Amino acid sequence: MERIRTAVADDVVRLAEIEIFNYRLNFYPIFRNDDFYFSELQVPALAAQYREKPELLAQTLVYDDGVVKGFLRLEGSEVRKLFVEPVLQGKGIGSVLLRHAAAFGADRLWALEKNTRAITFYARHGFFPAGEKKKEEDTEEYLILLKCGKPIQ
Repeated sequence: MERIRTAVADDVVRLAEIEIFNYRLNFYPIFRNDDFYFSELQVPALAAQYREKPELLAQTLVYDDGVVKGFLRLEGSEVRKLFVEPVLQGKGIGSVLLRHAAAFGADRLWALEKNTRAITFYARHGFFPAGEKKKEEDTEEYLILLKCGKPIQ
Protein backbone atom coordinates (compact mmCIF):
# COMPACT_ATOMS: atom_id res chain seq x y z
CA MET A 1 0.00 0.00 0.00
CA GLU A 2 1.50 3.31 -1.05
CA ARG A 3 1.46 6.08 1.49
CA ILE A 4 2.38 9.72 1.12
CA ARG A 5 2.96 11.61 4.35
CA THR A 6 4.87 14.57 5.70
CA ALA A 7 8.43 13.78 6.76
CA VAL A 8 9.18 13.49 10.47
CA ALA A 9 12.40 13.64 12.51
CA ASP A 10 12.79 9.85 12.38
CA ASP A 11 13.15 10.13 8.56
CA VAL A 12 16.24 12.36 8.44
CA VAL A 13 18.85 9.63 7.95
CA ARG A 14 16.81 7.95 5.23
CA LEU A 15 16.18 11.29 3.46
CA ALA A 16 19.91 12.04 3.58
CA GLU A 17 20.78 8.60 2.16
CA ILE A 18 18.36 8.94 -0.73
CA GLU A 19 19.47 12.49 -1.53
CA ILE A 20 23.19 11.73 -1.43
CA PHE A 21 22.96 8.57 -3.52
CA ASN A 22 20.95 10.49 -6.13
CA TYR A 23 23.41 13.39 -6.13
CA ARG A 24 26.26 10.98 -6.75
CA LEU A 25 24.40 9.04 -9.43
CA ASN A 26 22.92 11.99 -11.32
CA PHE A 27 25.21 14.94 -10.72
CA TYR A 28 28.69 13.58 -10.12
CA PRO A 29 29.04 12.55 -13.80
CA ILE A 30 28.34 16.18 -14.78
CA PHE A 31 30.35 18.05 -12.15
CA ARG A 32 33.13 15.50 -11.38
CA ASN A 33 33.98 17.06 -8.02
CA ASP A 34 35.47 14.30 -5.87
CA ASP A 35 35.93 16.52 -2.80
CA PHE A 36 32.29 17.55 -2.73
CA TYR A 37 30.59 14.28 -3.70
CA PHE A 38 32.76 11.92 -1.64
CA SER A 39 34.15 14.02 1.21
CA GLU A 40 31.76 16.88 1.96
CA LEU A 41 28.53 15.14 1.00
CA GLN A 42 28.03 12.64 3.84
CA VAL A 43 24.88 11.15 5.36
CA PRO A 44 25.55 12.23 8.97
CA ALA A 45 26.20 15.86 7.97
CA LEU A 46 23.12 16.11 5.75
CA ALA A 47 20.94 14.39 8.37
CA ALA A 48 22.17 16.98 10.90
CA GLN A 49 21.12 19.78 8.52
CA TYR A 50 17.64 18.28 8.36
CA ARG A 51 17.50 18.09 12.16
CA GLU A 52 18.60 21.73 12.47
CA LYS A 53 15.94 22.94 10.01
CA PRO A 54 12.60 21.38 10.92
CA GLU A 55 10.93 23.61 8.30
CA LEU A 56 12.53 21.36 5.67
CA LEU A 57 10.70 18.37 7.08
CA ALA A 58 7.43 20.30 7.01
CA GLN A 59 7.96 20.91 3.26
CA THR A 60 8.90 17.30 2.54
CA LEU A 61 6.53 14.55 1.52
CA VAL A 62 7.74 10.97 1.67
CA TYR A 63 6.63 7.83 -0.11
CA ASP A 64 6.44 5.32 2.73
CA ASP A 65 5.01 1.85 2.29
CA GLY A 66 6.76 0.56 5.37
CA VAL A 67 10.10 1.92 4.15
CA VAL A 68 10.78 5.45 2.95
CA LYS A 69 11.54 4.93 -0.74
CA GLY A 70 11.45 8.48 -2.05
CA PHE A 71 10.68 12.06 -1.19
CA LEU A 72 9.60 15.35 -2.63
CA ARG A 73 10.15 18.85 -1.24
CA LEU A 74 7.73 21.65 -2.09
CA GLU A 75 8.10 25.38 -1.59
CA GLY A 76 4.79 26.95 -2.49
CA SER A 77 4.00 25.79 -6.03
CA GLU A 78 7.60 24.81 -6.81
CA VAL A 79 9.00 21.29 -6.61
CA ARG A 80 12.41 21.85 -5.02
CA LYS A 81 13.59 18.23 -4.84
CA LEU A 82 12.29 14.89 -6.01
CA PHE A 83 14.41 11.83 -5.31
CA VAL A 84 13.71 8.11 -5.30
CA GLU A 85 16.04 5.43 -3.94
CA PRO A 86 18.17 4.63 -7.02
CA VAL A 87 17.56 0.86 -6.94
CA LEU A 88 13.80 1.54 -6.92
CA GLN A 89 13.69 4.05 -9.77
CA GLY A 90 11.39 3.10 -12.62
CA LYS A 91 8.83 1.55 -10.26
CA GLY A 92 6.39 4.49 -10.30
CA ILE A 93 7.37 6.00 -6.96
CA GLY A 94 8.48 9.32 -8.46
CA SER A 95 5.28 9.45 -10.52
CA VAL A 96 3.14 9.00 -7.40
CA LEU A 97 5.06 11.74 -5.60
CA LEU A 98 4.82 14.14 -8.53
CA ARG A 99 1.08 13.52 -8.99
CA HIS A 100 0.60 14.17 -5.29
CA ALA A 101 2.55 17.43 -5.58
CA ALA A 102 0.44 18.49 -8.58
CA ALA A 103 -2.69 17.86 -6.52
CA PHE A 104 -1.28 20.39 -4.03
CA GLY A 105 -0.79 22.94 -6.81
CA ALA A 106 2.85 22.30 -7.74
CA ASP A 107 3.31 23.66 -11.24
CA ARG A 108 7.02 24.45 -11.67
CA LEU A 109 10.53 23.20 -11.00
CA TRP A 110 14.13 23.79 -12.06
CA ALA A 111 16.16 20.94 -13.57
CA LEU A 112 19.80 20.75 -14.51
CA GLU A 113 19.92 21.18 -18.28
CA LYS A 114 22.28 18.20 -18.70
CA ASN A 115 20.07 15.93 -16.60
CA THR A 116 18.13 14.72 -19.63
CA ARG A 117 16.80 11.68 -17.79
CA ALA A 118 15.03 13.92 -15.26
CA ILE A 119 13.78 16.30 -17.97
CA THR A 120 12.29 13.34 -19.88
CA PHE A 121 10.64 12.06 -16.69
CA TYR A 122 9.12 15.48 -15.95
CA ALA A 123 7.89 15.85 -19.55
CA ARG A 124 6.02 12.54 -19.23
CA HIS A 125 4.21 14.18 -16.31
CA GLY A 126 3.36 17.43 -18.08
CA PHE A 127 6.31 19.62 -17.05
CA PHE A 128 7.95 21.27 -20.04
CA PRO A 129 10.71 23.86 -20.63
CA ALA A 130 9.32 27.36 -20.12
CA GLY A 131 12.08 29.17 -21.99
CA GLU A 132 13.94 30.36 -18.87
CA LYS A 133 17.35 29.25 -17.70
CA LYS A 134 19.79 30.33 -15.05
CA LYS A 135 23.28 29.33 -13.99
CA GLU A 136 23.62 26.74 -11.26
CA GLU A 137 25.33 28.52 -8.38
CA ASP A 138 29.14 28.36 -8.43
CA THR A 139 29.23 26.34 -11.69
CA GLU A 140 29.18 26.80 -15.45
CA GLU A 141 26.07 24.61 -15.77
CA TYR A 142 22.52 25.79 -16.38
CA LEU A 143 19.18 25.03 -14.79
CA ILE A 144 16.06 25.21 -16.95
CA LEU A 145 12.61 26.09 -15.70
CA LEU A 146 9.96 23.46 -16.32
CA LYS A 147 6.31 24.39 -15.96
CA CYS A 148 3.22 22.27 -15.94
CA GLY A 149 1.29 22.71 -19.16
CA LYS A 150 1.90 22.60 -22.88
CA PRO A 151 5.39 22.54 -24.38
CA ILE A 152 6.68 25.83 -25.80
CA GLN A 153 6.62 25.69 -29.59
